[in-house]
This record gives sequence, C-alpha cells and structure tokens, in this order.
Amino acid sequence: MIKSLLFVARLVLAWFLVLLFAALMISNSAPFRYRDTGGAFVLLIAIALLMVVTGAVSHLRRVRLIAGHIDEDTLGNRQRRRVEIPFEADEAFDLLDAAIRELPRSEDIESARDSLQIRAKVQRPLPYGSSVFGRLDPSTWFGHLRNQIFATITPGDGTGSVTLICEPEAGAWSDWFRVDDGTNLENAEAITRAITRRVSEKRRHEKLRAAQSESEKERTVARLNLLHAQVEPHFLYNTLASAQYLTRSDPAQADQMLGHLIHYLRHSLPTTEDALSTLGDELERTRAYLEIMRLRMGPRLSLQIDVPDALRAVSLPPMMLQTLVENAIKHGLEPKPGGGTIWILARHDGDVVTITIADDGRGFSAASGGTGIGLRNVRERLRLIYGAAASLSVVSNAPEGVASTITVPRRIADSAETETSS
Repeated sequence: MIKSLLFVARLVLAWFLVLLFAALMISNSAPFRYRDTGGAFVLLIAIALLMVVTGAVSHLRRVRLIAGHIDEDTLGNRQRRRVEIPFEADEAFDLLDAAIRELPRSEDIESARDSLQIRAKVQRPLPYGSSVFGRLDPSTWFGHLRNQIFATITPGDGTGSVTLICEPEAGAWSDWFRVDDGTNLENAEAITRAITRRVSEKRRHEKLRAAQSESEKERTVARLNLLHAQVEPHFLYNTLASAQYLTRSDPAQADQMLGHLIHYLRHSLPTTEDALSTLGDELERTRAYLEIMRLRMGPRLSLQIDVPDALRAVSLPPMMLQTLVENAIKHGLEPKPGGGTIWILARHDGDVVTITIADDGRGFSAASGGTGIGLRNVRERLRLIYGAAASLSVVSNAPEGVASTITVPRRIADSAETETSS
C-alpha cells in the first residue's frame, strides 16, 4: 500500500511542478500580465492532476490484475526478465524469435542471428479505450508511445540464457510523467509464457518420439524373436529319431550323432534377445549341423569351407547361415539322387562382408517343392537389423545348383576375441 501511494505521489508531484512552472511562465507573459488568471490556472492544474491520479490508479489496478501483486518490479514501466532455455543457442534463438513474432501488435522486428539479438516495436493498446476526458490527461499530450523489446541470448553449455527487456519507446526520464498501463509487464509475461510453452511442447514431442522409438524397438525385437523362432531347426526331431533308431542298430554311430548334436546345441544357447552372433560361432553351429546331416546322408554330402580367420569375428544374425545351408540341403541336395557339395565362402571388400552358400543340387526346380519362407525370413531379419545396409541375393550356380549371398556391414562383435579363441 505504501509503495502504491508513493508511486502516485511521485507522478502527481512531477506534474504539479511542471504545470506550476508552465502556469507561472504563461501568467508572466505580456498578453496576460494585466489579467486575473490565477483561478483558471488553479482549476486547470487541479483537473490535470486529477487525471494524473486517475491514470496512476488505473495503472496500479491493471498491474495487480496481470501480476497478482504490486511491488517495485511490477510497478515500473520497464521490465527485465532472465529466462533459461535448455537448448543450444541457435535453437533457443529460433524459439525466442518465434515467441516475439507471435506477440500481438509486434512490428519492425529485427533479428540478428550472428549476434543472437532481437529488437522489435510493439503498438501499445488502449486498455480502457479513448474518451473525451482522456484528452485532459497530461500524459497523452505528447502522443501515444509504442513499446519496444530488446532480447539477447547468451550461449551456455547446451543452454541459452535469454535477457529480455520490455520498455516504452522513450527515455527513462519519461517514467516520471507517464505510465504504460502495465503493457510492458504484459509483454514480458507473454513472451516468458510463450517460451515456457514452446519448451514444454518440445519436451513433450521428444518424450513422445522416445516412447514411439521404444515401442518400435520392442516391436522390432518381438518381430526378430518371432522370425528367429520360425527358423529353429526342425531337423532336431529327425536327429533324435535317427539317434533312437541307431542306438539299436549302430550304437557307435548313434553316439557320434549325439555328440554332434550336443556340439550344435552348445552353440545354439540363447544370448540377449537382440544380440548378434559372429560368423565364427555361426560357422561352428552350421558345421555341427552338417556333420549330423553327413551321418544321415553318408557320402552323398560333402562340404568345402573357405572363411578367413580375420572374418570370424564379424557380427552376423544368429541362425541365418544355417537357414541358407538347410535350404540348400533340403531343396537342392537331398532330392538329388547322387547328392552333392555345399560351399561356404566369406570375403570382404572394405567395410562390406559377403558370405556365400552355394550347392550343386537340383537348382531352381519346381520339383524341389520350396515355399520361399526361409529366404523371406532371412531378408526380413536383415532389413530389421541393418536396414538398407544389408541384402540377400539368390542366383543360379552354374552349371547346376543355387548360390545365396548375404551382404552385411563389417562390424566386429564386442566379444570377438573370446569367440575367436573358442
């Protein structure tokens, strides 16, 4: 209350001194020297001071409505704010610039990105409209001023510190005679709210994108697990049935088959649900599978492997190599009366590794009865894991058979040293 009274008293005193000085100057001039004008001057001064008091009270009431309280900071015509924006300076500049441009009645906006400064003019509204008696208010005798905004951004460590100044388009001396009806306080609060809203909106979008990415990742992992489950080797059932039969007819061969099966299963132990295997580990798994198939097919199956040791540590999705080998045996070599050979080759060219599984079986024959599910499975898994950086091509292997080639980026697994030594 005391601050409000002092604020009004300061304005009244300033105008009283100015009006008194003006009255004395006019009364002492030649045309009015012999006239009794004292009463008229006193009346005009009283009316003018009454209008000053009315304007000051209106200013106080509007400041209380905007800020909810009255203190030394909110009473003034010149408002200063410091706002921390949790973004880099360039992003903070764009956010601040957009907030100022969307301010009602803003004009003459000057943005200097290099110096991180923004200047703008704002037309000052008439909160209570205009009236005939308003012309008696001395504060309107010098025209209707605009407000202005000056904002700078100080770059920090991943943040931008905004210094915002909202003030009348006049020198500080004018604050002794004029009030801004809380318009600069309103502008400062509006820009601060706009910054807060935009930061909150951006954070909300970031959380939404993070949640969507997490959901997409979970769906991808689930899809990969489903695809992985679809390529689990069905030969396990046949192998166990064969081992059971051999225990009665050829126990030694049954023991050998079970040994290869144990070796196969040891390399098939699950890791984390989204972890990649290595070419070396997949090769050991596939070799164990082929040894079992050799016991079943006998001399009808032969194997040639050409994989440099330097490539054994390259990351590879689990079960992918065996899927192509199974495909070659099931659709190429088993239907062929004389069987044939499977080749496993690996080469690298810069950051790209190619792994080829070829056979000299029946080739692209309708009699092979293949559905293509295994190949579609491999392509889908490559897409989910590597995107466009990996591919699968299937071509004829002259003079007969099929060659399937996987192309993947050359990435070394974290556990490459352990896997290589094993």
